[in-house]
Amino acid sequence: MPTDDFFARPAPMVACDLLNARLLVGGVGGLIVETEAYEPDDPASHSFRGETKRNRAMFGPPGHAYVYRSYGIHWCLNFVCRSGSAVLIRAIEPQVGLEAMRARRQTDKVQLLCSGPGRLCQALAVDGTMDGLALDRSPFDVIPASGLPVVVVGQRIGITRAVDKPWRFGVAGSPFVSRRFT
Repeated sequence: MPTDDFFARPAPMVACDLLNARLLVGGVGGLIVETEAYEPDDPASHSFRGETKRNRAMFGPPGHAYVYRSYGIHWCLNFVCRSGSAVLIRAIEPQVGLEAMRARRQTDKVQLLCSGPGRLCQALAVDGTMDGLALDRSPFDVIPASGLPVVVVGQRIGITRAVDKPWRFGVAGSPFVSRRFT
């Protein structure tokens, strides 16, 4: 598990360094292959206008989960960094618990199990009850990458503000990212 010091850094640094780390939730998961960074002075960040009931976990200690519902439909998992900043986990390469993921997602297509934050949360059974939980204890297990992969960088997806920030990071050539990097 990365230490709190690992997370107590600027979100873009953490987002890049999380690539190829292993994320398990309840023993199910795989390698992180795509992330996005959000900082408190970033107009696209949930923390931009200050603390609310919804984003309270973003203002808590580093190394905790910030889980929210997107568009009232999909859960999204973020790792809290410095106060008001977080890293959205956009995609993983499924490796452990494939049958559980397939059942939860109702698909046999491995590339569609965890490619996108909503799919990832459904496959790993992440929901709002996990908001604010520490990443260094159950149900989470985050195992640092043994080495940094070749990283590709691009613009974040699905936002309308601060779209020019190159704060989306991915493992080069991974077929499991939510959208190709251009």
